[in-house]
Amino acid sequence: MSTENGHRTGSLDQAVLDGQAPYHRRALTFYDLVVFRGSAPLFWRCSPRNFLQMYNTCVGAEHLEIGVGTGYLLTRTRFPVSNPKITLADLNPATLDFTAERLAHFKTTKVVANALEPLPVPEESHDSAALSFLLHCIPGSLREKGVAIRHAAAAVRPGGTVFGSTVLSSGVPVTGAGRWLMNDLNAKGVFHNDQDDLEDLRDQLKQNFDDFDLVVRGSVGLFRGRKA
Repeated sequence: MSTENGHRTGSLDQAVLDGQAPYHRRALTFYDLVVFRGSAPLFWRCSPRNFLQMYNTCVGAEHLEIGVGTGYLLTRTRFPVSNPKITLADLNPATLDFTAERLAHFKTTKVVANALEPLPVPEESHDSAALSFLLHCIPGSLREKGVAIRHAAAAVRPGGTVFGSTVLSSGVPVTGAGRWLMNDLNAKGVFHNDQDDLEDLRDQLKQNFDDFDLVVRGSVGLFRGRKA
């Protein structure tokens, strides 16, 4: 990420660390209920079925999950093979451990990684990569944190897919309740999407893929890009 000075870099680094801090084991126990039964359908007006459909149509045999949450969607995904290989990449060891335990029936590899930096996985080593509900948690505008999309694309083989979802602040319909929750989460440092605009997301996809799809469901942008 480009910065004007060292203070800016340090501030962003600390904000990244602060943003992942709330996701400790106790909080993760309630994450699925709060996000997939609560905020996504009720505040962002996006049914969890939209996320699962994207996984079922985009995921590959060797998959990279960037910002792993709890693994909720991966446990419900129809993989194209019976024994997929899944790399879990996250800055937070608690979420990595929680998700790896939940996916114990699959072959998983845990990697501590910051999506704003080049990922510590070999280039073009995966069939797919996901950034689900991640970008709105990363500090900066999409013009800055869109670098996470580029890093994901670098890890995917030619012909593979990068896909994901993010809650947007402008360019999409936001209900009064959704705006209230969005402002509250930004004030607490859980969200960092007060500058996140639909057209900025589209521009980031254009910069990284010749072939991509971007659709809006409620306040959520869902995207997928196919690597040439």
